[in-house]
Amino acid sequence: MTRPLKIALFGLLLILLVGVGLYALQHLQPYEEEVNHGPSPEARSNDYLAAELFLRQQKLQVTRASGLEALQTLPTAGQTLLLLAPRHNMTPRQSQQVLDWAARGGHLIFVAEEVWDEEEGRSGDLLLDSLGIQQYTTEAEEKAEDTKHAEAQSESDSEAAPSDQAADDDEDRYPELTKIYLENEEAPAYAEFDTSYHLFDSKDRAYAWANSGESTHMLQLEHGDGLITVLTDAWLWQNHSIADYDNAWLLWYLVQDSAVTLIYDSQRDDLFSQLFKHYPAALAALALLIALLLWHVGMRHGPLQEPTTAARRQLEEHLRAGADFLLRRSGQQHLLVNLQRDIQRRARHRHPGFERLSVAEQWQVLGRLTRLPSSAISQAMRPTPAQKLSAADFTRQVANLQTLRNAL
Repeated sequence: MTRPLKIALFGLLLILLVGVGLYALQHLQPYEEEVNHGPSPEARSNDYLAAELFLRQQKLQVTRASGLEALQTLPTAGQTLLLLAPRHNMTPRQSQQVLDWAARGGHLIFVAEEVWDEEEGRSGDLLLDSLGIQQYTTEAEEKAEDTKHAEAQSESDSEAAPSDQAADDDEDRYPELTKIYLENEEAPAYAEFDTSYHLFDSKDRAYAWANSGESTHMLQLEHGDGLITVLTDAWLWQNHSIADYDNAWLLWYLVQDSAVTLIYDSQRDDLFSQLFKHYPAALAALALLIALLLWHVGMRHGPLQEPTTAARRQLEEHLRAGADFLLRRSGQQHLLVNLQRDIQRRARHRHPGFERLSVAEQWQVLGRLTRLPSSAISQAMRPTPAQKLSAADFTRQVANLQTLRNAL
């Protein structure tokens, strides 16, 4: 390829690139795109993070506590305790501590957890039972009231005018929401409590309450020098619901002009739960290792033991088994004494009056009869020691006695 041709091709390529660039600049427009990665890890682990941040925005002092131990140092004056943590493990002593703290001037806000049991006469919620507040499900309340209001409802339906019904509809446009009426306010505030539960003040101590169309969801009563607020649920203050209706305003209204301490995560997972949550792969590897170890330990080592033959055993085996049985049952001393007595019985047979001789004379007679040295005879006929002999010493002593007996 000649040089002018190369220059021409390079020029065409350059013109083409410039044209593509100009076209792209004319038709491409910059834009911004927001990518939603979902809630932060802190929000996923804390259902009441939005409520906590909201109260801080209202210039309130908010403290997060992990358990009821905070009551030991928590002041009462100008303090609100939001007890939103599960309380199924609360002891009677802890329940009394919470009520005593409120009686000294604090404001306690807690959620009713258990439903009233008519048969047992209690609910099992220590705080509710102590205050005389009973929680029912809305279905149970409706069934109980159906029989009482059936006739009255039929009469009112037949006598009510269309204008009255329209007025009732306008008056309660949101029966599923809880209405909070304030003094000098024309319209109520609306909060989104769960309509499945209803609170009942059996001791008539409450001086303020908030109702939906069918249920009571909040009761306030004085307790000593303090105040207690009981709720059917606190889901309206969780991250996904606090921005709905007047839920955030209700939270501010209850804790206004006070410092706030939140307890909503007093439960602690055990060690295994935390390990399973954070290290599942390590636990799986550990379980596999334990399974392999048990399999290795349970394996058979060595060849299979062949079954015993049905042939009869030899006499030597019977004698050895009998000797082992006598040794285990009677001991070494009994066997050695029996051998010595057998030797003395044979000596009396060959030398009349042997039993009346002294020990030294008996040993001399045994030496003449067996023609064995006196050292061997004294070694065999000496008294047996009290302590247990070793296997080698016992075998040697038995061999000496058998040699002496066989020589008679």
